[in-house]
Amino acid sequence: MTSDEPMEIATDRGTVQARFTSDGTGDGRAVLLMGGADGGFEGPAEALYPTLAEDFAGRGIASLRVDFRLHRFPNDVEEGVHDLLTGIAWIEARGMTRIVLVGHSFGGAVVIEGGVRASTVAGVVTLATQTAGAQRVRLLAPRPILLIHGRDDTRLSPRCSELLFETASEPKQLVILDGATHSLRRAREEVRTRVLAWVDEVLSVAG
Repeated sequence: MTSDEPMEIATDRGTVQARFTSDGTGDGRAVLLMGGADGGFEGPAEALYPTLAEDFAGRGIASLRVDFRLHRFPNDVEEGVHDLLTGIAWIEARGMTRIVLVGHSFGGAVVIEGGVRASTVAGVVTLATQTAGAQRVRLLAPRPILLIHGRDDTRLSPRCSELLFETASEPKQLVILDGATHSLRRAREEVRTRVLAWVDEVLSVAG
């Protein structure tokens, strides 16, 4: 049976809230998911993250959805990275050392920078990411990155993901979805399918 447990992780900057999902049969693989600047555990595309958490659990992959301590616009990437690294440390302490990061909007920059800093990160997925704070994307290599963006995003232009794709080193993949806006709601099932397949492949190779 899949469990979905609320977590509180104490840090010297305050408590990080998280939710851990697992079916109890994990083999060291995990996905950590971060939302946008307003935080929360739901993610984009009408609560895509809880759905992905269940999908991952069905594949024996644990997941941790991490909320930002600070909810504000604009948010602080460095503070967000602190929360992300707190979640990664929590995962590592439980024997999970092959980790994929997923981040939406502001969270996209956070997972890029966090991925650069954390050696256990096997790959990074961004959804409608911003560019601010993500300038070191090229340093992720040789770990892969998947960038997904809606062509009709008026909050953060798809050019944001295109620029990061141009800056990133291989291996890298860019997907621009016609008809999708910043929330990616209209492309929910396509995003879900693409993320699941990509994470399966990356964690299989990492293993």
